[in-house]
Amino acid sequence: MARYTLRVNGERREVDVDGDTPLLWVLRDELGLTGVKYGCGVGLCGACTSHVDGEAARPCVKTTAESVRTRITTVEGLSRDGDHPVQRAWRELDVAQCGYCQPGQVMAAAALLARDPDPDDAAIGEALRDNVCRCGTYPRIRDAVRRASRIMREER
Repeated sequence: MARYTLRVNGERREVDVDGDTPLLWVLRDELGLTGVKYGCGVGLCGACTSHVDGEAARPCVKTTAESVRTRITTVEGLSRDGDHPVQRAWRELDVAQCGYCQPGQVMAAAALLARDPDPDDAAIGEALRDNVCRCGTYPRIRDAVRRASRIMREER
């Protein structure tokens, strides 16, 4: 066990864990950031999607030791008041059904819009293709990404 300093949601956070502890468990169990969901544990479902250095990443397959010199953002850190354009679009279009996958979907969508503020349907599909929604809300998710893109353009 060792002490690791992580930069999470804009704050320096210290944790005492084994270096090979998956970042997912540090975020959830050590730091209380439960918006990061456990789905598969092998990086396939997207439920844990967060941002690492601004890119969508899967904390279930990243170790704490390899995450030390990175900037980690979870859904809790996407905006202070839940007013990020993606979060607003999600609420406006009532995207969530059960909601379990939604934090990962939101984070994947936010990463996409950060690098491509006006994605076409193919880009949306590619960015979100590995985020599984067991309830099948994919049409609402795509609509929300398009709506978030419009919100971002309107606010420029």
